[in-house]
Amino acid sequence: MLKELNQVIDYIEVHLTDDLSLDSISNYAGVSNYHLRTVFFHLSGMTLNEYVKNRKLSEANKDLLSGEKVTDVAFKYGYQSMDGFTRAFKKWCGFLPSDVIKKRISKSFPKLSFIITVKGGISMEFRIEDKQAFNLVGVSKRVPIQFEGVNNEIVKLAESITEEQRKEMHSLQNIEPHEIVNASYNADENFLKEEGDLTHLIGVLTTKNQISNFLDVVPVEAYTWAVFPSEGPFPSTLQDTMARTYSEWLPSSDYEVINAPTFSFTKMDKHKKDYAYSEVWLPVRKK
Repeated sequence: MLKELNQVIDYIEVHLTDDLSLDSISNYAGVSNYHLRTVFFHLSGMTLNEYVKNRKLSEANKDLLSGEKVTDVAFKYGYQSMDGFTRAFKKWCGFLPSDVIKKRISKSFPKLSFIITVKGGISMEFRIEDKQAFNLVGVSKRVPIQFEGVNNEIVKLAESITEEQRKEMHSLQNIEPHEIVNASYNADENFLKEEGDLTHLIGVLTTKNQISNFLDVVPVEAYTWAVFPSEGPFPSTLQDTMARTYSEWLPSSDYEVINAPTFSFTKMDKHKKDYAYSEVWLPVRKK
C-alpha cells in the first residue's frame, strides 16, 4: 500500500492543475474512495482534500513569485473567481496573493513521501472471518466524534437503556460474538479530523427480523471481517488498537476497509481495575 500511496502522490503532482476529485484519485489507486481517505489520513495526519488543496496553493505561491498574474494563477488551479482564490490563499498562509508579488513573501507545502518506519517490532494479532448478513439491534444516537478518552455522550446512551430493551436484546442475540457491542456508522464528512458527529449504537448481532419499535435496527450485509483482539487498560488499549488497524495493518495488508458499520466489544476484568479484553471488528474486502 505504501508504494501505491506514493504513486498516488505522484499522480496528484501531475494533475494539480486539473479537476482532481477524490473519485478520480481513488480510481487511479484502484481502491475505494473510503479506504483511500481513511488510510491516507491515519498515515499523514491530514485529509486527502486538505493535501491536494495545500499542494495547489503552494504551487500557486511559486507561480506568483515567478511573475504570473493573480487572475491566471487562480484559474490555473481551479478557482472559479478571484475572490474565492484570494480567500482560500489568505486562509492558507495568512497573506494575500498580491503580497507575494509586491513583498516577495511566500509559504511552501512540500510534496509528501510515505516511508516505512519500524516502531519497536510490536506485533498485531488479527484473524479474518466471513459472516452472513445480520442486523445490528439496539439503542442509538448521534454523538460527537472522539478518538481518545471516555465519550460522555456514549456513557449517557448506555445509561438510557431500559430493562425492557435489555431483555429484548438478550432474546434476539443469536450469532457470534455473543456480546453487547458498540457500533459506529454514518460519520460526518470530517470524521477523520475528529469533527462532527456519528451514529453510535449499543446492542447485539442477530439474524432475526421480528424486532419491536423499542429498538433501532441496522441491516449489515454479508462481509469479510478483520478481527483485532487486545487486552490491557481500558479504554486506551482499545482506542490504540483501533488507530493501529488503520495506520499499521491496513497499509501493509491485502485488504481495504469497507464503508459499513464497524463494531467492538469489551469484557471488563473483574480482578483488575480499568482492565479489559476487547475485539475490534472491521469490515474489509480483498483488494
